[in-house]
Amino acid sequence: MSSKLESAGRAQARVRDRFGAVLTASMSVLFVETVIGWIALDMWGQVQENPGLAYNALGLLLLIVLVPVGAVLGALVSVGVVMPLLTVAGWLGRRLSGREVWWWVPALTAAGAALLFLAVGVEADPWAGAVGWLLLTMTLTPAALTARRLLLPDRRHLTGAAMFGRVAMYGTLAVIATCTLCGIALAAGIGYEPPRLNTEQVAGTWSDGKAGRLSLTADGHATATRVDTFDLDDSFETVRHPCTGAGTWEYDPGAGPQTQTVTVSIDACPMDAWSVLGTPERPKLYVFIGDPDSGDLYILRRED
Repeated sequence: MSSKLESAGRAQARVRDRFGAVLTASMSVLFVETVIGWIALDMWGQVQENPGLAYNALGLLLLIVLVPVGAVLGALVSVGVVMPLLTVAGWLGRRLSGREVWWWVPALTAAGAALLFLAVGVEADPWAGAVGWLLLTMTLTPAALTARRLLLPDRRHLTGAAMFGRVAMYGTLAVIATCTLCGIALAAGIGYEPPRLNTEQVAGTWSDGKAGRLSLTADGHATATRVDTFDLDDSFETVRHPCTGAGTWEYDPGAGPQTQTVTVSIDACPMDAWSVLGTPERPKLYVFIGDPDSGDLYILRRED
């Protein structure tokens, strides 16, 4: 009787050890993928037309706070998605192929992701649905394949700690390689940079596409017609005011394209200095609407 209990206890210990190892491996890979994804997303933002917002202390604090939340989500995905995925992929392999084969994991992942996106509906934007399907498949497949290594009976047994060490080592190399490639791409000039203007190029008429127009003459005079300006009320909500009046303007080239500004001075309605976006062929002037961290812009486009 005692030997049966000892055998059952050892079996339960092996199950717990295997569960912990698979959980550790899956969470580790998901964490590395999150870091690489964040770097890729930041790189994507740098090649798009954007105002070049700097990261502030609040944003960094929020990122730190989200780390434990991400760990919880990684655990939930590992237990609720990766482990069932491995179980079903192994069963399908034995049932249909006669043995477990690795390609059942990406095949089942792709099929499940496709069903998910079809269920939520992607008719409005099929391209976004296809990109989401691809990203989800590419995220879950490496985590599942890495964890699968721990379940193969013909491979040397690895503990969760040993697999974590391997993922940490190779993951660090992958992160370094990603950062290096992004740095090389940015150094090669792939990142977005606003057009470098001069006083002659700034002079002219700029429109918000509605009723707002800002006319800047070459001799430094400015005329605003229903150009929006913004301030905060007592409850710190952004309030929009249409500005109509005459005044002056001047262009400051700054230290580079990101810091060049157009300062318009109109006594009837003070406005923030305008920054530059767009392309050399189609430049834009913009100011932030309310909090710059919101990324909301009020944009004027040069009229032809």
